[in-house]
Amino acid sequence: MNQILVTKKLYITPELKRKKKIYKFEFILSVFIIGVLSSCYIYAEYDRNKSEQLSQEILASMQVEEKEEEPDSNILRVVLSSDAVNSADDTEPVEVVETNNNEEDGGYTTQINGYNCKTVAEINIPKISVNYAILKGETGILKETEALLKASPCEFWGNGPNQVGNFCVVGHNYRNRKFFSKVPTLVNGDIIEIKSNGETVQYAVYDKYNVIPDDTNCTSQETDGRREVTLITCTDDGSERVIVKAREV
Repeated sequence: MNQILVTKKLYITPELKRKKKIYKFEFILSVFIIGVLSSCYIYAEYDRNKSEQLSQEILASMQVEEKEEEPDSNILRVVLSSDAVNSADDTEPVEVVETNNNEEDGGYTTQINGYNCKTVAEINIPKISVNYAILKGETGILKETEALLKASPCEFWGNGPNQVGNFCVVGHNYRNRKFFSKVPTLVNGDIIEIKSNGETVQYAVYDKYNVIPDDTNCTSQETDGRREVTLITCTDDGSERVIVKAREV
């Protein structure tokens, strides 16, 4: 019996105790990191869903028909629930203040995160269930664009929707089914619909490729007098830009 006790005592050495403490610390640390990463993912997905909800509110505001007999019928106020005004950036909640139906310029003016913008068109891609308003900011500065992209795809370059030339639209890839996440799956022949000023034009995809972020050749307006659309989003890892080119059917 004494031999067994002595052997057991010698087996649990100070070095083994130290290693045991290290393993215990590493296990707790791993659990903590996994918990933090899981929480970040859940929170990010929650914000993406709220951004989707907000974008659909903006789209709905475009489609509302105003009553002609009302004296202030050109003003549409968008009322959102408190949950619907959060953005992907918790430091800058997305908030739609007011939407103004402006028949003269074919759009609706709205305010998001303090930036004035206009809804210039509606984009619909049946294959991937994309249906959003396309926004255009007043200044085009980076902060403005970042704020607007959290709410909906934005006009990036061109003469305007359904005009002769290359109408370029940029949108986020959230690596799910929202915004432009599924745009990289489009193939030649797929249809993109742009609705503006009551006119809907169909465009068929004819090319798709990736470029580095600084490459803007895809925005060229040389279209031989035809109407084209270019969709721009990120690859899943964000290292490159996915370019989808479409030409009027």
